[in-house]
Amino acid sequence: MEQNTLGKRIKEARKKLKLTQEKLSEKANISNVYLGEIERGEKTPSIPVLIDLIEALDVSADYLLRDELNSASVIINNELTEKLSKLTPKQRKTAIDILNAYINNL
Repeated sequence: MEQNTLGKRIKEARKKLKLTQEKLSEKANISNVYLGEIERGEKTPSIPVLIDLIEALDVSADYLLRDELNSASVIINNELTEKLSKLTPKQRKTAIDILNAYINNL
């Protein structure tokens, strides 16, 4: 992901919350100048800073990094599809029946 894209998404999330750069930088424990550099794509935040921004914005990491990360549900769906594809049709039906029974009992 390009720095500029990440910065734009952070800015977009900030504006949705109607936060100023000053307020967000305060919530994320970073300087206002540094936040501006991140939003303009001039700097890339470290992992700890990115986590602080994610928490301050109350967004998921995949919202900000969606071009780089598969969401967990996609990974799980791919894993389930792969496992089911290795079964015979009868085994697949049994597995789905078991899964449905399990879900119904949650």
